[in-house]
Amino acid sequence: MGGLRDILNNQILVAGAIAWVLSQITKTVIHLILNKKLVLERMFGDGGMPSSHSATVTAVAVTTGMTCGWDSPVFAVAAILALVVMHDAMGVRQETGKQAKVINSMVDLLNSMSSGELTPEETLKEFVGHTRRQVYVGAVFGAVVALLVNALQ
Repeated sequence: MGGLRDILNNQILVAGAIAWVLSQITKTVIHLILNKKLVLERMFGDGGMPSSHSATVTAVAVTTGMTCGWDSPVFAVAAILALVVMHDAMGVRQETGKQAKVINSMVDLLNSMSSGELTPEETLKEFVGHTRRQVYVGAVFGAVVALLVNALQ
């Protein structure tokens, strides 16, 4: 049972997990408030405010710096990975979502001109990337979680 205890005592892992869970809950609540509709897929889906990717990797990087030292190689790896993930969320993944929206619109137009109909499973997922604001808010969210987890340890 020591293995599970060790995992649960890993401050870096715990901070990342808490940041992910809290940001996904926050994202779902924000979506509910803005759209007046509970969409449980937001709890596990990509995209939206705040970026749970950014929150998670920032919490991991900040907690790593706080526990291993800001000059440690482990912090350097965590920080660079966090930057890559956040850049990807704003870049490639954001563009993928824009393209999916255009393609889905084209498919809807073609379906309206014919008798064919795509099922929801056949449409492309549009919520895959993040705006700069969503990434920045996610990063701040993750840093705050890291500070709180460190303060409670």
